[in-house]
Amino acid sequence: MDLIIKNRNNSKVTDRQWTHIEEKIGKLERYMDLITSATVEISHEMQRGAGEVYRVQVTLIGEHGVILRAEESASDLFAAIDVVQNNLQRQIKRYKEKHWRRGKLRRQGGKFVQPDLDLVRMPEYESDEWTEPPQLVRIKEFALKPMFSDEAVEQMELLGHNFFMFRDADTARVSVVYRRNDGNYGLIVPEED
Repeated sequence: MDLIIKNRNNSKVTDRQWTHIEEKIGKLERYMDLITSATVEISHEMQRGAGEVYRVQVTLIGEHGVILRAEESASDLFAAIDVVQNNLQRQIKRYKEKHWRRGKLRRQGGKFVQPDLDLVRMPEYESDEWTEPPQLVRIKEFALKPMFSDEAVEQMELLGHNFFMFRDADTARVSVVYRRNDGNYGLIVPEED
């Protein structure tokens, strides 16, 4: 497993911190041996009433397009890492119970497609409140993995997002699942020309 540690505050991660992160995240391979890479993002900030707070986000990427993510905050970096590791352990257990009890992962062959990121146009705002329109502050690139809609819902829940884009394994079309306000899920499927 490739381990990448990023510190967003441009401060150096000490050897003791690096060793602790490596040890805790490395233990996750015991629970799921298909993890190919782990990215640990650390940031810390001063908050009123709470003092210095460390935020740790860990993203695990597996061989079959599985993405697991957990984020925690604590006043101690080591405590935040421990809690994130426990959260990821639970996610791995849930994932394995749901998918591997079937005997194998449901996947169909084919190439994984990397999305094309064209120029994104932002809407123009004419309100007096805005001195300038909102800026595009983050671009995320990811491989669209072929999967079924139930797998996409599970992936969305594991990431903690409100929507998830995927390539439908049945139709090979790009689709989006999303969480509705009533707690159910929706599926957006583009029309064919």
